[in-house]
This record gives sequence, C-alpha cells and structure tokens, in this order.
Amino acid sequence: MKRLLVTISFIITAILFFSCTYIKKEDEITRLISEWSRREILFPKEIYFTVYGKDTVKYPTRRSRYSIVSYVDSVGCTSCKLQPHMWKKYISMLSPANGEEIPVLFFLCPTNRDELINLLVSNYFDHPVCIDENDTFNKLNKFPDKIDFQTFLLNEENRVVAMGNPIHNHKVRDLYIDIIQGKQMTYENEKIKTKVNVKNINLFLGTFDWNQEQKVEFILENTGDKLLVIDNVVTSCGCVTIGYSGEPIRPKGSVSLLVTYKAEQPEHFDKTIQVYCNAESSPILLKLTGEAK
Repeated sequence: MKRLLVTISFIITAILFFSCTYIKKEDEITRLISEWSRREILFPKEIYFTVYGKDTVKYPTRRSRYSIVSYVDSVGCTSCKLQPHMWKKYISMLSPANGEEIPVLFFLCPTNRDELINLLVSNYFDHPVCIDENDTFNKLNKFPDKIDFQTFLLNEENRVVAMGNPIHNHKVRDLYIDIIQGKQMTYENEKIKTKVNVKNINLFLGTFDWNQEQKVEFILENTGDKLLVIDNVVTSCGCVTIGYSGEPIRPKGSVSLLVTYKAEQPEHFDKTIQVYCNAESSPILLKLTGEAK
C-alpha cells in the first residue's frame, strides 16, 4: 500500500509539472487521482482484438503482473491522440528483466472505422486493437474526458496502479517502465542541467499542396556550460516525423531537428513538438503551422 501511495503521489507531480496537460486546476487533478486510485477497470464480456481490422484474435492470452490499458474516444484528431508510431516504440521498451510480456490493450472508439484502419496501416501498427464502435468499454467505466487520464497501468487484479499517457508525457513513460521493471522510483533523475536557446520556436510553412511533403528545421543552441543531451522528441501527430543526431552537444554548439510534415488531408494545421532534454526549460515546446490545400 505504501508503494502504491508513492506511485500515485508521483504521478500527480509528474502530470502537474512535466506534461502539456489540458487540466490546469490542481484540485481537479487531485479529485481524479483520488477517484481512480485502486479502482478496478471493467472489461466487456466479449472482447475481440483485430490487426488492421481483419484478423480477429483473443488478447491477451494470459494474465500478467501488469498491463496497460489505453482508451481513445471519437472526439478530435485520432492520429494526434493515438500516435501509433510512438506506441510502437514504447511497447518495445516494456519487457521487464524476466522477459514477461506486458499486455497493452487499446480500446478505440472511432467516428469512421475505415479512417482508423487506414491510420493503423499507414503507420505499420500491427499491434492488436479493439475497435469499439459502440463505446462499450467507456460506458462500463465512465472514463474522464481528458486525454491525460484515459490511459492506465493496472495490476494483475485490473486495479489502477498509476494513470497518465506515457506517449504524451515523458515522465509518465519512465514511471510506468520503472514500476514494471521493479526499479526504485525517485522524484526526478538527477541530471546536470544546461541552457538551450531556440531562435524560432514557431515555424509557419505557408500554403502548399497537401500531397507534397514539407521539410524544415529547428536549431537548438547549447548556451549553457554543460553537455546537452536530447532524451526524446514527441510530436502531436504521426504526420510529423523528426530526425536529429543523438550525440551530446557541447557548450556553444548546436543541433538541428529536421522536421518532415506529410498532410493526411487538406487542412489548416497547428502541430506541436516537445523536446525532452537536460535543459532547465525542458520540455521545449515547438510549433509548426500552415495551410495544406
């Protein structure tokens, strides 16, 4: 129980200080955490998971010490919420030292089933998902309407150990892995901090043919006196991909973030990029806007 309380306390702190959360009031966060702590997540009697909406499988096949459950509703941009390319990377990081499989269960309630399947196919996301067009899973549990609180780390009794989206939140990502792997949890990894300057944090791409890829770059300058190390870069949508050198950047040096934007349809877009690093200002928020016609 003590460990559980530490976990819940940590996740509150992580969400409050390190995420780009939609919730601004601490009392609302406290209420949600209190409400969902140790709560049992209920599952429909008949659950079917598919790969690309075709091959039906029963998943998971066996009970594990931990599992992750993520619910994605039909409101807004499914690609931005789900980010299958980021989940694919994260799932590969989850196996504990003993090699036990950690089930990651996706319940997706799409507005358009075909568009969802196209999203999964285009991202080569062949992980089984439950396409829950009747929103049965949500009706059973009445999940919060905030995306930061629609993903849960569960124990073997399907009770909530921690909550938060590990794809949208760097600290939640690390916390889930630490709990699964049985590592000691600390408030924040002690790191040598440096300072970063970005000449332009907002890039406007103008108006262009939506079928044409757009490439731009952000330049991060290390203005401190310590090495700059980029831990992770998270985009708000699978239509934005990032390339950069993983080498540490010396003081007075710089690193280029090469950004590729490929519109999925004609749209006015406003995308965000979060750079997690050992800078005092981390995560660094960058924006990409324009008109794809």
